[in-house]
Amino acid sequence: MDTQTVLGKISHFFTKKIPAFFILIKNFFKKIVSAKGPERVLASGRFFEVSATKRSIISGSVIAGILLFLVTFFNNQFMKLAIGTKWLLFILALVAPLIIGVLIVFNIKIKRNLLNKSWHFIFFFLSPIITMTMTECLNGIFVYDMTYLGFLANYVVILLFQFFFFAISGSFRVSLLLVNCICYGFALANCYVMMFRGTPFIPMDFFAITTAANVANTYNYTPTYTIILATLIFILMVVISLRMSTPKFTLISKIISRAFMGSFFTCLVIIFYFTSIFADAGVKPDFWNQARGYRNYGFVFSFFCNTKYMYMSEPSGYNADEIGDYVSSTIDKEDTNVIKPTGNEPNIICIMNESLSDLSVLGEFTTNEDYMPFMRSLTENTVKGNLYVPVIGAGTSNTEFEFLTGHSTAFLPSGSNAYMLYVKDPLASIVSTLEGQGYSSWAFHPYYSTGWDRVPVYGHLGFNSTMFLENLLDESILEDYRTNGGNAEYLQSLVDTYYPDREKMLIRQYVSDSYNYDVIIDNYENRDKSKPYFAFNVTMQNHGGYSNSAENFDECIQIQSIGQNTTPPYYNKASKYLSLVKASDDAFRDLIEYFKGVDEPTIICMFGDHQPNIETEFIASLLGTDNINSLTVEQEQARHVTPFYIWANYDIEEKQIDKLSSNYLSAYMLDVAGVKQTEYNKYLLKLSETLPVIDTVGYIDAENNYYKWSDNSPYKQTISEYEKIQYNNIFDPENKKNEIFFLDGYVMPETLETEESEESAETEETRE
Repeated sequence: MDTQTVLGKISHFFTKKIPAFFILIKNFFKKIVSAKGPERVLASGRFFEVSATKRSIISGSVIAGILLFLVTFFNNQFMKLAIGTKWLLFILALVAPLIIGVLIVFNIKIKRNLLNKSWHFIFFFLSPIITMTMTECLNGIFVYDMTYLGFLANYVVILLFQFFFFAISGSFRVSLLLVNCICYGFALANCYVMMFRGTPFIPMDFFAITTAANVANTYNYTPTYTIILATLIFILMVVISLRMSTPKFTLISKIISRAFMGSFFTCLVIIFYFTSIFADAGVKPDFWNQARGYRNYGFVFSFFCNTKYMYMSEPSGYNADEIGDYVSSTIDKEDTNVIKPTGNEPNIICIMNESLSDLSVLGEFTTNEDYMPFMRSLTENTVKGNLYVPVIGAGTSNTEFEFLTGHSTAFLPSGSNAYMLYVKDPLASIVSTLEGQGYSSWAFHPYYSTGWDRVPVYGHLGFNSTMFLENLLDESILEDYRTNGGNAEYLQSLVDTYYPDREKMLIRQYVSDSYNYDVIIDNYENRDKSKPYFAFNVTMQNHGGYSNSAENFDECIQIQSIGQNTTPPYYNKASKYLSLVKASDDAFRDLIEYFKGVDEPTIICMFGDHQPNIETEFIASLLGTDNINSLTVEQEQARHVTPFYIWANYDIEEKQIDKLSSNYLSAYMLDVAGVKQTEYNKYLLKLSETLPVIDTVGYIDAENNYYKWSDNSPYKQTISEYEKIQYNNIFDPENKKNEIFFLDGYVMPETLETEESEESAETEETRE
């Protein structure tokens, strides 16, 4: 074809075809505007009929206009991407509102019943692919990135639920609307949960909705390009679903089709939940790394699979009568667990510090100044080391549960929260062990009491009294803060107005470690001096939400190099986080200095609950990997390490412990304190000599061999016995071996005192 011919065709296209297209559109709109009835047929053929109404054109134009405006307004989310990708996705985002508008304006009716039925059935079976595209867009991947098994599994799960809703409603429209609305809502929740805490949204998170609501206003909800694209797909599916009408069937056809879909759904669900057929075939969550599982096998499938593991099943071969044998064969029976107060018991203060960690355990990096100089310098009368905790980025209460009870969340359903699900009755803990020796007990957390269901849980664990944020600030102030957006500066202004003497109370919008420790000191000085003192504190200063700055926060730490890279990118979250750690270090120094001057023997145990959720690129650089979802077991374990310190204001043996998991720490601390221990505490100490680390990743033996839970190791029997002992204490109240978990003569208290806000405020004002 010569050049002249090509130019002629191009000229014809622009001078004839395009104007003709616009004339056609113009005529369509003229017909609608001039229509006298509610609906106007714009085109009619042998198979199709196109119609529109004045209402539909107004609705379609308005909705398309709003969506175009929003896409344009958030165009910077696309411009952040690689050059080639950003324009393609941005153009798709601009075209989608136009398509949605056209589908709203024009109603296309298929005249032939057979063709109409065929179209509806084809779309019904193809729509899971569109739904999957939407959910995986929110999951941060595209369907072509998924494994073949993941693609097929997500398709089947979505189709199954379409079957379920069709069997109930008999309507294609209803089934598609419900499935897409549910999938979009859950996938959007997963998107934000991944951004905020770095781990996926799992079914157990429904039990933590109250806790999530408490911190929800501290995060940034600006929609990303994936959220924008997924939302456009969702709206497109809603519009198409509303335009669908279930084809006319005979009565017998309706009965057969609904019965078939309902029976198919029921059979597969029964096989999945009540047999191991699918699990044996590998159809189960990636328990070792849920984030990797969600990426490889998709959100819908992974979320659905996790629902099977929400309940706690009895360990294989469990027999309550054998629990005593497991313990007695492990511990040294020379000592007994009978209560014998000596009058020399030290005061014990345990602090779980929010998100405290030393990220140098992941890899080498330098900063403009040391972010934890005091903690590193602690040597005299100090036991310190690396603590392996069960969670990353969130899930504080699971580490708390392990420390207080000596149990491991590794034996609980993956992703479950022990406080929300399993602590529903009195439970043996370090609290009951110390109260059995005459200790008073007080729990303090400077945040909302509703978080992680702590008020009833602390009662079940045996605490005498508790204090929360509501005891530090008047409820009207907290309500004012919540109502006005939860801004850090606004809360600081409220504190400055109503409590002018509390200059150092806040860092960002959280109670600072410094003020937190002042409250502990105040409680200690006003304690019942007739009893030895036990306090358990969960701090709040370093909580996630590291994107935003605040005037009351000194961002003093800057990252200068990572490994051999002396000019690393600026990591905003990591720098803010390390600056918070520096503030924690300063506050802990002041707390230790105070108790150095206390005459009574006192032990302070402080540890971090988990590593923070900061830039994955920074974490990957430290670990020396390009893909944080494909880590070795050693690298994965490193992400679960936080520091711990046991310090005394009297002579104790100094030690550096390389590896210890949080389920052992309280028993180890009791041993350092020289107080009475239960048989279970002694069992844990002995077990830690063989397996110093047992966590949700796997376990590490005394010879530094790393094992995943799927490995066939020589410790299977040992692990199994530990799991059965734990099951007896938590899940088998009728056959619980109390003599193992409690000191002789101890009775759990029936009530829990919570300090009143007014009384607490008076105490605080008096102290200040």
